[in-house]
Amino acid sequence: MRRVVITGMGALTPIGNDLGSYWTALKNGVSGAGPITKFDTSLYKTKFACELKDFDPKNHFDVKEIRKYDPFSQYALVAVAEAVENGKIDFETLNKDRIGVIWGSGNGGIQTFQDQMEEFCEGDGTPRFSPFFIPRILVDIASGIISIKYGLRGVNFCPVSACATSNTAMIEAFNYIKWDKADMIITGGSEAAITGSAIGGFSSAQALSKMNESPEKASRPFDVSRDGFVMGEGAGAMILEEYEHAIKRGATIFGEVVGGGMAADAYHLTGTHPEGDGAVLGMNEALREAGLKPEQIDYINMHATSTPQGDLSELKAAKRVFGNNENLSISATKSMTGHLLGAAGAIEGIACVMGLREGIIPPTINTETIEPDFAGLYDFPMHKGKPKDMTYAMSNTFGFGGHIASIIFKRFEK
Repeated sequence: MRRVVITGMGALTPIGNDLGSYWTALKNGVSGAGPITKFDTSLYKTKFACELKDFDPKNHFDVKEIRKYDPFSQYALVAVAEAVENGKIDFETLNKDRIGVIWGSGNGGIQTFQDQMEEFCEGDGTPRFSPFFIPRILVDIASGIISIKYGLRGVNFCPVSACATSNTAMIEAFNYIKWDKADMIITGGSEAAITGSAIGGFSSAQALSKMNESPEKASRPFDVSRDGFVMGEGAGAMILEEYEHAIKRGATIFGEVVGGGMAADAYHLTGTHPEGDGAVLGMNEALREAGLKPEQIDYINMHATSTPQGDLSELKAAKRVFGNNENLSISATKSMTGHLLGAAGAIEGIACVMGLREGIIPPTINTETIEPDFAGLYDFPMHKGKPKDMTYAMSNTFGFGGHIASIIFKRFEK
């Protein structure tokens, strides 16, 4: 089977606007949560989120591009540009017919949609819409824009599986390279859903935390007092590449993808199965494809959004797959970044790869009292990164609709 390695990464997150600052903040347990500044929250039950800090699109795009691209596409382009740069990729020297883009987003241009609908409803009923309205809102448009920017003519599409989207995208990229349908694929996800409509909608669904008095402590995965997730925004990008192709061009290899599993809970519109049935299937399928036994996994970056039902069902699923294993380390980096929805898997995958590369487990912050039935089953690094020699890491993502996607990364060895 063709090996698939990671030769570039880029991150634009609420705790760091590039790969280096993001990873440093993760290791140090920095929270990205704070009061929402993007709109007036005075009438909202939840008034905080994990916004990007000091991000100005004018530093990356000209006025015409800003008019054409919704923020989720802007975020995608910024993260991809970093991945291309640190991947030292000169596309003009490569066969661009064999290079593709598989990029995900759960909500696409939701800010654009909201803005245009408000403008229409406040007007006289005449349909005056921007000519960029449709291209800006399409969920697949970021994937298209990336391919246009770099002239990449290989496979190009956008999987959508809600909060499992970017893991789905990375697994699909892994598959296309493994199947010899591409030599290199830009993959990952972006999300820009800190909007009045999204915050209001998720709040009505009882999904968001309401700890307005201390937002930096609100995301508390596994804690008995958790009360919902904290919305995040940003993007994560990975360059996946066939091993021999990467070696031939002298690429720096960050890590390797060795398996992916996708499944469905087939249970509820928004809730995960109480016993984690779909999660068990997804994790077992990822292990099967990687040819690994459960005890070989050193670390899991859990989906763990800090919702009461979701975290508990994932812990139950982990117990069914991994049993009682105090050597297995588990953490939830959403405690720092918030939940980036369709981009969550991408930035959490980057956390896994960097953790394997440097031998450090990013922690869970804010959690004080872990669900009592699980507190002693695993190693739960808290508050600060924990040194650990590791070979394999798994990252889980689950989405509304019952979507499950688990991916396994390996520390690179020739």
